[in-house]
Amino acid sequence: MSTAEGLRAPTGADERELAGRVAIVTGGAGGMGLAAAHALARRGATVAVFDLAAPGPGELAATLAVPADRVRSLAVDVTDGDQVERAFAALLAALSRVDILVNAAGVAPPTPFEEITRAEWNQVLAVNVLGTVLCCRQALPAMRARSWGRIVNFSSTAGKTISTAGGAHYTTAKHGVLGLTRHLAKDYGPDGITVNAVCPGLIDTPMARALLPGAALERATRSFPVPRVGQPWEVAELVAFLASDRAAYITGAAIDINGGDLIV
Repeated sequence: MSTAEGLRAPTGADERELAGRVAIVTGGAGGMGLAAAHALARRGATVAVFDLAAPGPGELAATLAVPADRVRSLAVDVTDGDQVERAFAALLAALSRVDILVNAAGVAPPTPFEEITRAEWNQVLAVNVLGTVLCCRQALPAMRARSWGRIVNFSSTAGKTISTAGGAHYTTAKHGVLGLTRHLAKDYGPDGITVNAVCPGLIDTPMARALLPGAALERATRSFPVPRVGQPWEVAELVAFLASDRAAYITGAAIDINGGDLIV
């Protein structure tokens, strides 16, 4: 490669950066998942939301501010392999491709360790880890067929240390997501597929407000180098970057977005 070629960057972020791409966002009905869906749609992607509480297509199109033919909304339990398989089959039948997968579905109960039942352990690991596994299994063959794909998994600062407010099962699950991310990045890099994780800290979402009600969320962030609560759109911008050609040489990464929480 010549020096000039090495300096030549792809087109920067704009409203057509992901035009023609099909993106799936699990947990896309609210919080950071919805923000990610919006960021991808704004860049031209057709976006499918998989969520237990999936909104109607018209409502989703209005929320994302895109034409109705550029959204799909499917009620999917990501822990149910049959449901996941059917949802992917329906999407591929309609659109013939899956280019981007954002695994944002998650739950974070605050139950103390000695009080966590076996059923709750299973639920938290299923939603956060198994759901990611099942969706990756369905997406990867479609990505390999086109020699291009982007998978962005949601871990957390809990995946780097321990959870601020969630229980031990949440911490365990988010560490697991990072292991899966690295393994898939190694296996599928030669196929033109990158697999990365985002690790949000305290972000202003309904889940975070439920875990840290009232002013507790703001108090928890006062000691951060950036002393405020993060916003869902900030995480979404990172997701959209990792889903683009601008991030083609990034894979197996676990990228912090937490206001500097982990350095203090």
